[in-house]
Amino acid sequence: MGFNELLDDLDHSATAQAAGIRRGYGGPPARAVSFTAGMTRLRCASVLKPLYAWVSAARIPDADRWRRHAEPAVVISSNSDTLSLWLAVGPRVILDDLRDRTGVAWGLPNGDPSRFGSVEVTASEVSAAYAVLAQSAVAGDPVAGTVLEWMGQVAEPQAFGAREALGWPESAVKCGWYGAPDETVLRTHAVAVQPRGGTRVNVIVAMTALPYTDPHERDVYRERVGKGLPVEAEHEKVSGTLLRGLMTTTQEELGS
Repeated sequence: MGFNELLDDLDHSATAQAAGIRRGYGGPPARAVSFTAGMTRLRCASVLKPLYAWVSAARIPDADRWRRHAEPAVVISSNSDTLSLWLAVGPRVILDDLRDRTGVAWGLPNGDPSRFGSVEVTASEVSAAYAVLAQSAVAGDPVAGTVLEWMGQVAEPQAFGAREALGWPESAVKCGWYGAPDETVLRTHAVAVQPRGGTRVNVIVAMTALPYTDPHERDVYRERVGKGLPVEAEHEKVSGTLLRGLMTTTQEELGS
């Protein structure tokens, strides 16, 4: 199934993006694919948390303190722990360090810079940044290696079935999901990283922002968020099938 067929029935107000990178010394030629329908940039919805954890380690002298916040930020997507890293190091410093390490430049969100999940990204940018993280890990960067190990511990339902869909049971995965009060969509994003030996890696990213306009559903969603209750099941209902379809289609386009 190609992207056009997958998205035939996509609502005109929806956005779907996908990207993949296959690269590494000693393997086949580097290959990258990408697809966008709808908006060109989306709020990151926490899919960047492992990248934030990676670069913040060098800025926090107390390694135990870094790990105390970075591990739950990645493994269970803890917002409070991510915020501790984001504000302790500084949003601009974190994003500048990511640019220096990965070549991918992201700006601070409009309005309140403390909202780490409001950074706007593209699927291609996300895949490029994670490819650098993965190759740094296999080249011996201990912090990158630890972050990838934590991504390997992300469990369902926070992985949205990405490993099973791709046939990568041991892959490192991170997803992001949110529906902001000022949006009439639910955003659900996923990245999967598969080391292939040596410095070779495959990275696949899917991002969606799908209509979520029913007033009652939105009220219930906001109430659950306000109480700190999980909302992954709602994102699975709205976006799960498309998210996995984008990932498997990207995998097919990328090749083995």
